[in-house]
Amino acid sequence: MTNRSLAVPALAVLALALAGCGSSKAPGIQAAPSAGLTAAPATTTTPTTTTSTTATTPKSTTPLPAAFNTKPKVTIPKGPPPKKLQVINLINGTGPAATAKSTVTVQYVGVLYSNGKQFDASWDDSGGQPISFPLSGVIKGWTEGIPGMKVGGRRELIIPPSLAYGKKARPASGNKGDVGIPANSTLVFVIDLHAVS
Repeated sequence: MTNRSLAVPALAVLALALAGCGSSKAPGIQAAPSAGLTAAPATTTTPTTTTSTTATTPKSTTPLPAAFNTKPKVTIPKGPPPKKLQVINLINGTGPAATAKSTVTVQYVGVLYSNGKQFDASWDDSGGQPISFPLSGVIKGWTEGIPGMKVGGRRELIIPPSLAYGKKARPASGNKGDVGIPANSTLVFVIDLHAVS
């Protein structure tokens, strides 16, 4: 074949390609945007299940450690319970830090210092999803022990009765296997911080 006979089909293909690239002014043809959808995405309203603490759970842009995928085991230290709040960082976070005015999204396990029995765990509530609540509405041990903690961190708090429930006993949370909190109990929490707002 000659070069000329190859050029005619090539020109026809090129013309068809140019006709389909959105530069046409023909009626009824609308060029697609250079970046994005040709129509706005449909919005749907999906019912959400909420806890009594908040209607939505903020999402963090900070990568969370793989350890956050499993419920932590709480180890009680040997010896008598401390008289002051103990704050131990088990995993240092890398995201934004919580303040006393923050709403935090967490997973936690709470056990009694006296015997290691669990009295509450978010892992066993609400399908095991993190929960959100303002730090202003929790026990003093959390109000004093969470600020400064960064998203992506895991922290252990050992809370004396004076910063927990003091002389008030608390009933069991209702989760299978959870016990109540006797009066004058020292509490141990392991807390994973997922987000702050």
